[in-house]
Amino acid sequence: MHLIDLIIFIVYMLIVLGIGFYFFKKNKNIEDYYVGGRKMGSFHIGLSVVATDVGGGFSIGLGGLGFIMGLSGSWMLFTGLIGAWLSAVFLIPKAGAIASRHKFYTFPQLFEYFYSPRVALIAGIISAIGYIGFTSSQILAGAKLASASFEGLEINTALVIMGIIAVGYTVLGGMKAVIYTDTFQWLILMGGMIFIGIPISFVAIGGMPAIKSTLSSDFLSLNNIAWQTLLNWAVTIIPIWFVGMTLYQRIYSTRSIKEAKRAWFIAGLFEWPIMAFMGVVLGLFARVGYENGLFESLGYAAGASIDAEMGLPLLLRKVLPIGLMGLMMAAYFSAIMSTADSCLMAASGNIQTDILSKLFKLPTNNKAHLIISQLVTLAIGILSLLLAWNMKNVLELMLYSYAFMVSGLFIPVLGAFFWKKGSTVAAIWAMLTGGSTTLFLTLTSVKLPYSLDPNIFGILASLIIFVILSYAFPGRARN
Repeated sequence: MHLIDLIIFIVYMLIVLGIGFYFFKKNKNIEDYYVGGRKMGSFHIGLSVVATDVGGGFSIGLGGLGFIMGLSGSWMLFTGLIGAWLSAVFLIPKAGAIASRHKFYTFPQLFEYFYSPRVALIAGIISAIGYIGFTSSQILAGAKLASASFEGLEINTALVIMGIIAVGYTVLGGMKAVIYTDTFQWLILMGGMIFIGIPISFVAIGGMPAIKSTLSSDFLSLNNIAWQTLLNWAVTIIPIWFVGMTLYQRIYSTRSIKEAKRAWFIAGLFEWPIMAFMGVVLGLFARVGYENGLFESLGYAAGASIDAEMGLPLLLRKVLPIGLMGLMMAAYFSAIMSTADSCLMAASGNIQTDILSKLFKLPTNNKAHLIISQLVTLAIGILSLLLAWNMKNVLELMLYSYAFMVSGLFIPVLGAFFWKKGSTVAAIWAMLTGGSTTLFLTLTSVKLPYSLDPNIFGILASLIIFVILSYAFPGRARN
């Protein structure tokens, strides 16, 4: 990377850290730190939601899907649109009203309201584990991008750099810093892809004639996907809109339920078709460049072994001129950090509010409570960095984290809001059964029918247990 690009990139990072420091001075209590003072508008929340959900993992992951399967990879984010809109219609009116009355900070607090403190504790542990893994996936995505873009930069060194930056401004600024940096970062990403990445890459690979002569027609089709893959994506991604701590924090941060719903509709449209097609198109361009020897000078000749998720960063490194390379790298790092910071805040909120506060007597002084929250966020950031050090596939790590949370929490959430017979005992065992089933099937690599995702069987096991135990052991906090 040229010195000019490096300067542009460093300036961007300093701006992001500056936002974190600014809100470090503004935060007075944990309500500011975790839910932005409950005064955020739909525009900032909407961009923050899509930035968090799509972010770097899906940006790099979508590039990998475009590299492997072409335009059909865009269906992954179609499931995000469905999840966002279903959540806006069915979940936000119920969850937002309850949270507003009781001043909730986290998603598991709803479980305490509907079931019991013990259910909330277990939900907090499951959510925290999932978001620590998800934070790690984003740090890893940034490291992959950096190591492919900066000549001579080892991936482990890149991990440390990404971890320090993302964790640093999140620890300092809390939710306000996260939401406002998300808005800033998402606008940079969209502008970078629309005006820089896509047009320059299209010309560099030889345009449509090169695409058609290099790739099979399947790459330009929306049917180049197995039904099992689409089902696996849907069952893993749609439910996250009902159990994602990052999303509940944003519901709680908005000024009203109406603004929260509007934010979710905005987010859905940005997910699909806008971001979905831009991501896979760039991955498709990278495949054309790779097949035609564009990356040979970078050590990846046509036919050589290559990580599909490295195709997009290598393409940008090869085709972007001085100055624009720095801007485009800033754009992709924006996406990565916009998800990493949100997941870090989610895990911190779970551990602080749903675990530590239930196990220990924490200080009630606003300043002391705020300092503890920042220290918890820092500790989780370090742990996430260590986890990323030992995982090398972004999309795999991200989807594992999704699956673990979804299979444990989805059914009890539906039971809380939409089935009056759901019970406290049923919620506990449904969470444990769903999460452990998915984890067992994943770690043991059991061959499942039709190559279905373990998460499907985890959710089914959770549903069966929830229904049976709700009848066998009735009783819950609310109806």
